[in-house]
Amino acid sequence: MPRRRRPEDQVNQLLDELLADYSSPEQILGKQGLLKQLTKQVVERALQAELSHHLQMRVPTEKVSWEPR
Repeated sequence: MPRRRRPEDQVNQLLDELLADYSSPEQILGKQGLLKQLTKQVVERALQAELSHHLQMRVPTEKVSWEPR
């Protein structure tokens, strides 16, 4: 059975792959840099997951009747 890699190892490998194409701080931290792009993608995915979860919540089956007093 193959041995599973630790999550830290996977994260480090992914970071190494991402940073391989970037050579200056501006490319990583700049206005259109890698960090900004990653942050945007993470936030968009988190918001999409939150919206999906919200829309999948069950609506109560019990009807509520509103009667004027």
